[in-house]
Amino acid sequence: MKSTEGAYPFERRRRLQTRAAALPGLCIAITEGANMERPRKAIVGFVGAVALVFLMAHAAEAASPHFKKGGVPVCTISGSTTSKSVACTGTLAGLGNEDLNLHLAVSGVALYQCQNGGGNTAPGQNRVLVGPSSSDTAIPASAIKNGNLTFATNPATLTAAPTVSAAVAGCPNANWTGVNPALTVTDITLDIFQPPTTQIFHCTASNPNGLSSPVTLAC
Repeated sequence: MKSTEGAYPFERRRRLQTRAAALPGLCIAITEGANMERPRKAIVGFVGAVALVFLMAHAAEAASPHFKKGGVPVCTISGSTTSKSVACTGTLAGLGNEDLNLHLAVSGVALYQCQNGGGNTAPGQNRVLVGPSSSDTAIPASAIKNGNLTFATNPATLTAAPTVSAAVAGCPNANWTGVNPALTVTDITLDIFQPPTTQIFHCTASNPNGLSSPVTLAC
């Protein structure tokens, strides 16, 4: 029988040489794949960075509430000599996508006539405080379009008591009664919240001698 011991070393060397010859091509393929992967990762990273900058800019804009030009709150006063209603409108921009609450508060003074048992009248000497009276207006986030909102508050109504005591009205003595009140609105406050627990605007108007409609608030 012919010995095969000498064939095995030769065959093993041939296999090793074949594998060694393939290594350069394999290295080139791996290198080319890595080189192609780097630009791909760079492009993905660049696109992600641009998207992040855009989102941050959009968020910053949405988080900067302000009144549009000509959109500061303006309030209308209506009613009679004994009762006054106040409602305000305005236009906001830069709002976030959250619910709002508008809190409107009004105060005023009433001047009474003093009337005695005989029906005689004389001007009362006291300015009688009336109010404050308030209203709340809830606005859902769905009403905000691209950060913009034109709002109208629910009215807040002041009502003077039809009669008061002589001491309250500033009459000569207790034989008189304060009647026929003439009510005037002196103070308006509008607080705007977004979300409903965070105040973003405090707007006011005040005149001790009385506000005349329409009233532009300072915010």
